Amino acid sequence: MSQSPSTLPRRHFLALGGIAAGASILAAEPASATSAVSNDRVTLPGYAFTLGVASGDPAPDGVVLWTRLAPDPLALDGLGGMPDRAVDVRWEVAEDERFRRVVRRGVQRATARWGHSVHAEVHGLRPDRGYWYRFRVGDQVSPVGRTRTAPRPGTSLKSLTFAFASCQAYTDGYFTAFEHMAREDLDLVVHLGDYIYEGGGAGSIGRPHLPAVETFSLTDYRIRYAQYKLDPALRAAHAAAPWVVAPDDHDVENNWAGDHSQPDTEPDQDPAVFRLRRAAAYQAYYENLPLRASSMPRGPEMQVYRRLRFGDLLQLDVLDTRRFRDQQLTDPSLRWDPNRQMLGAKQEAWLLAGLRASTARWNVLGNQIFAMEADHTDGAPETFGMDTWDGYAAARQRLFEGVAARRVENFVIITGDAHRSVAADLKLDFADPGSRTVGTEFLGTSISSGGNGTDMDPLGVTWLAENPHMRFHNSQRGYQLCHLGRGEMRTDYRVVPFVNAPGAPVATRASVYVQSGRPGVAHVSD
Repeated sequence: MSQSPSTLPRRHFLALGGIAAGASILAAEPASATSAVSNDRVTLPGYAFTLGVASGDPAPDGVVLWTRLAPDPLALDGLGGMPDRAVDVRWEVAEDERFRRVVRRGVQRATARWGHSVHAEVHGLRPDRGYWYRFRVGDQVSPVGRTRTAPRPGTSLKSLTFAFASCQAYTDGYFTAFEHMAREDLDLVVHLGDYIYEGGGAGSIGRPHLPAVETFSLTDYRIRYAQYKLDPALRAAHAAAPWVVAPDDHDVENNWAGDHSQPDTEPDQDPAVFRLRRAAAYQAYYENLPLRASSMPRGPEMQVYRRLRFGDLLQLDVLDTRRFRDQQLTDPSLRWDPNRQMLGAKQEAWLLAGLRASTARWNVLGNQIFAMEADHTDGAPETFGMDTWDGYAAARQRLFEGVAARRVENFVIITGDAHRSVAADLKLDFADPGSRTVGTEFLGTSISSGGNGTDMDPLGVTWLAENPHMRFHNSQRGYQLCHLGRGEMRTDYRVVPFVNAPGAPVATRASVYVQSGRPGVAHVSD
């Protein structure tokens, strides 16, 4: 994205993260609703901003700013040590890191009903510009976050850089990858799900889940999010750039589909009971992430899929691949059933209409589970996973044929979930290597899930041998950097050698290139 005078190198920004504690605060506008506990009169039992700050869903004129008040974040009642009353929280946005040029300020009411979370939707900012923000309650000041607005739609851009990530099991490894991500010079971070893991257990690195049992209630999910967000690397990555987020399965329960619970610990769970669990999970997800009011859940329903535009360079369509899908098959021979849905008819139509109308150079789908075909068996017979798009092959075919029929240029899918990295050509007919390529998929590895990983494992060997459309594979931990230009897109697979201890370095394992106007992987540099 084009640079503005307010842009600082990321390492400079991180060094300034704590300066707000002693900075003066300008007077905030009064809250518009009936009075709660006044900002000036509130007294809390400890520091309120233990879970950090974040921003998200950038628009040309603003962003949503997030924090959650939690002086005792792991309190067993899930209320974070807050009193059961509303508290007014001041926020302000400035053009400089020392807040000498404050351009917007306001008050947001944090209520016990929503876990004392704050989602301040800021408007009136300049497009394509970096800003700093912070919050205040009483005499306490939050850490400083840095964010950036989107360019106006249609504005000509030379470049844009975003990272994408997923799958951060607290019990499997340290979040070192986020520590490195926070130092990158990013316009955006896209998180594709499994922000938390719902299971209990202590894992293998001495970081047990809290609560120690599987999460079911709102209290359970709130405590689990608080535990994850106490991680300093995760907080740093949130504070460094705006995020766009979407949940996957573990944010609710492993491999859930629509109103169906996974048949594991509760094989006969009534869908009505599962909807109660999903309502709790969705509420905790919203409470702990920088989402707009349009994504505020209503019971077991939540608006996840949405579209963001960045000048004339990027249209980002964020998908919901859990809520509207049919249940996973037990008979793989039915995976081509034309009636089976992954996105649901309404979301599928929304997506294809938006792709047809797009004027962006790059059309990117933020997708939770991989879309490419992946035969898991050496030789015959072929075997496929039923939770991925392979279990919904007819729905995938409709999508790819729709992309081809609408002549969608530079179609790219970014994906999480699989705890491994793959760059692949997306084919109209995966059985025919000579079939038309309609786009490219970048499957990204996990932050920590799965433990240390290796450069290559047996499944990776099989995948590359059995699936000629796969052009690169790695199974280490890390994140992905996507550099968009007018002539090409480059994805750098950034990996750490271990996650079972803190302090791992980061390196680029490979860079994968896509040329504008030529779908599929152009070449891999490793």
